[in-house]
Amino acid sequence: MAKRPTSSGAAAKSTTPKPAVPGPTVSVERVQTGIRVEKRILKVLKAVAEYHDMTLGDLIEGIVLHAFEGKCPFDEDSIRHIDDFKRIYGLDLDASYSHRMQEAGDGHG
Repeated sequence: MAKRPTSSGAAAKSTTPKPAVPGPTVSVERVQTGIRVEKRILKVLKAVAEYHDMTLGDLIEGIVLHAFEGKCPFDEDSIRHIDDFKRIYGLDLDASYSHRMQEAGDGHG
């Protein structure tokens, strides 16, 4: 996901960002969910969403849709920024930790 240019001016941030890629938009039905996510992962995701000037939900949808097709959702520049965000927020987990995390103080998986 390449960083979108920001507009000048002090206008309020729209809750429905413009598509990051050219082409027609698609109407979808979104639902509110209460997922639990590791704290540092969430901080990095929020930083990446802010960097790309999009909502956290849009970012997650994009990551998932790319993953479903076996594609990387980020270009090299974005990955460098993600590495910076991981360092800033102390995120030392990588893909090898998938499905092996448990709540702190919880003896169950």
